[in-house]
Amino acid sequence: MPKKHRKFADDGWAIWIDGDDTSTIHINDWLNPKGKSYIDIAIHIRGIGANKLLNVYVPFLVTKEEIDDVSLSFENTKILQAIFSAACIVDYKKNQHTSEIAYNGKTIDIVHISTLNFKAEPLSNGTLICVDLQELQPYLDNDEAYFIWRMPHKSLNAIFKPYVNVGNVMERLRDLITTPVVSEKYGYSIRINESRLLPEEITRIGMFHRQKLKKAAITISIDENYELNDAGCYRIRRLEEKLYKHYLPKDYRCEDIITYQWNQNREDSLQGQFNFYYSITKNSISRASMLLYMILLLAVGVLGDFISEAVQALIRLFI
Repeated sequence: MPKKHRKFADDGWAIWIDGDDTSTIHINDWLNPKGKSYIDIAIHIRGIGANKLLNVYVPFLVTKEEIDDVSLSFENTKILQAIFSAACIVDYKKNQHTSEIAYNGKTIDIVHISTLNFKAEPLSNGTLICVDLQELQPYLDNDEAYFIWRMPHKSLNAIFKPYVNVGNVMERLRDLITTPVVSEKYGYSIRINESRLLPEEITRIGMFHRQKLKKAAITISIDENYELNDAGCYRIRRLEEKLYKHYLPKDYRCEDIITYQWNQNREDSLQGQFNFYYSITKNSISRASMLLYMILLLAVGVLGDFISEAVQALIRLFI
């Protein structure tokens, strides 16, 4: 069975808040092996009134124009129900920068990052996104707030990028003839706030080392045709098509999508370590093999007719 392997990708992410907080991070990866993948970043800040700056480092270059403020779609209560797994009451665009939602007996602010003058600064091999929380304070009515946005997951796109195998021609031809089944395997990790994986511009910031992250949760959505190693997840469910209908990334199909969720959290250590790894496999029929089989069958058919006619001509010649 021919095999295609993608190299293990080791991503270094960093998220910290300049202030006294215990925050939660949610990452939703929209895996699209046939096209562009996207990632949603959701940061839940408790005690937001005591914070000054939100910092997010992503391990690839992204421009401000590529950051999509998906919180603007939260006027749709079905989308809110899908995201928060609960029925929500929303006061949409309560003011210039926020909406307010009530669910599970609590009320929180949803910050519309696109209305703020946030920064997206390129660093070595990545981008630092900074949001000024002091500017936001007059518009906050609650002690908790969510920041939610979407952007292209470029480091993940690099894994799924098609490539041409230019190995030995005869070996390749042998593989195509011997089996039409191709096995694909991808390995990928997301590591948050691990200093050794981050550029010096981040690690030399004192506030980064004093961050207090309570929990990081990773949700992955992928076509059911791909088999994902879900040994580390605590919940598996099918994507609710009706709820997510107007929330999906561009050109993303939700039919037969399964979502997997990992959860890790830190109770005692002041320095949280969040390392999420997943591997994906898919066995499929090679179109090249099927095309080669058709060509061989056609060639055998034509050759067979030629041999048959030659034999009949010889028989007629000697009769």
